[in-house]
Amino acid sequence: MRIRDIGATALAVALLAGCGTDGGGRGGGSDGGGLGGTLTVLAAASLTDVFTDLGARLEGDHPGLEVRFTFAGSSALATQITQGAPADVFASANPDQMAVVTDAGLTDGEPEVFAANVLEIAVPADNPGGVTGLADFAREELTLALCAPEVPCGAAAEEVLDAAGVPAAPDTLEEDVRAALTKVELGEVDAALVYATDVAAAGDDVEGIAVPEAEDAVSDYPVCVLADAPNPAAARAFVELLRSGDGQAALSAAGFRLP
Repeated sequence: MRIRDIGATALAVALLAGCGTDGGGRGGGSDGGGLGGTLTVLAAASLTDVFTDLGARLEGDHPGLEVRFTFAGSSALATQITQGAPADVFASANPDQMAVVTDAGLTDGEPEVFAANVLEIAVPADNPGGVTGLADFAREELTLALCAPEVPCGAAAEEVLDAAGVPAAPDTLEEDVRAALTKVELGEVDAALVYATDVAAAGDDVEGIAVPEAEDAVSDYPVCVLADAPNPAAARAFVELLRSGDGQAALSAAGFRLP
């Protein structure tokens, strides 16, 4: 399985429009009812680990199928779709970025929420800044990372910090949540606001600190099939896998909340 991780640069290619599990389209057919060809999924960076595993599972069930992922900030992916990026599936880290696609008239049906996530503070394993909670984001002596405000994790961070009255002054604004997490893993910042699932994925490299204030800014994750996708059958199969018992169990094990 080939995984491509890209940032905000739009792909200048032919537009494939519409979302919905009813979508038609070209290509990707199969022999004897199986799936084949290439399935292209554009997904929020926080979905990297669990989607990679689920893609491998789908490939194992259909040896003629190759699943390719592009993981990036949801805002960058939504822009790529509206500018013509070819893809079969789009999974966003919040409804607002999915709305960029649907509001552009590219929707063939309503996207479905398949998971949810909540912010958590990530600090290096030895917590050199002595961070204990959200109020520490107002400490000027700390080096802090947030996601850029146009990215779902950044929008959620702004909402949580504003509601808590914490005047945070981040030293860096990252293009997606995994970039913010990497700053913590490398010890380049004292703390970052990322998703709970990203803290879990980092293992012993970081320490997570719960943010009770974030319970009012839980992020829903919607997914859609692009109606003119090159491989609509495989796209529908991937979405069905997300919604299945196995898919939901995998998401839950990765730390996602279930709808």
